[in-house]
Amino acid sequence: MTTIVVTAAVVARDGCFLVTRRPAGTHLEGYWEFPGGKCEPGETLEASLLRELREELAVEAVIGAEILTTSHTYPERRVDLHFFHVTLSGEPVPQLGQEMQWIPRTQLGSLKLPPADDELVALLTRHER
Repeated sequence: MTTIVVTAAVVARDGCFLVTRRPAGTHLEGYWEFPGGKCEPGETLEASLLRELREELAVEAVIGAEILTTSHTYPERRVDLHFFHVTLSGEPVPQLGQEMQWIPRTQLGSLKLPPADDELVALLTRHER
């Protein structure tokens, strides 16, 4: 089974988190996710996340501390997922036709997010229950 290393940005603003929707034709199409993507061979986690944010949202960023590392096995692949606190420099603008929204912390659990994100959502919404 193939293992994919993925980085994702947790961007918070005014009690909301930045999420994007996976486009049609991709693994988990239609699911909302924290922006990021696959780490290329030889690329650091931080460099991967910076590249993905530029490609997907045309924005520069400062990568902060890693919040959580988790793994999830889907039928066709295993994903090792690294979530980082991220501060954006500028306003994100979707570059791949994907939907984007700022979702309030209290509504994060109502989104259709990949199963690999469950532990992060629990962590981010723990104080809201």
